[in-house]
Amino acid sequence: MTMDDVDTSGQAEWRSSEGALQLGHCRTCDQVHYYPRRVCPFCFSADVGRKASSGRGTIYSYSLTGRGPQGPYVIAYVTLEEGVSILTNIVEAEPDRLAIDQRVELIFQQVENGWVPFFRPRHD
Repeated sequence: MTMDDVDTSGQAEWRSSEGALQLGHCRTCDQVHYYPRRVCPFCFSADVGRKASSGRGTIYSYSLTGRGPQGPYVIAYVTLEEGVSILTNIVEAEPDRLAIDQRVELIFQQVENGWVPFFRPRHD
């Protein structure tokens, strides 16, 4: 599978016009959830909206895959500052320099038919 094979038909679900990752937010129980849904997964309220993520988080877990169309790549669970976790790829990084709890930041990369959220190490 290449990045051009990624289904981005739901990209409006994750990227705002300002380029922020969109999280679901329940107005009833005030919980944040990812991916945005029409019903809160915590209290089942339909009073949900969107909230922009800070785009900052930490690596919860990661794995280096040995094969891919463009070579090895890193897949990871990243826990965002807002408390939700997202399965993603870590880019712009040397795999042997990654670590659990390492700080990362969101970037969107354009593919043929849209934008896909990835994370890269923060250098602050």
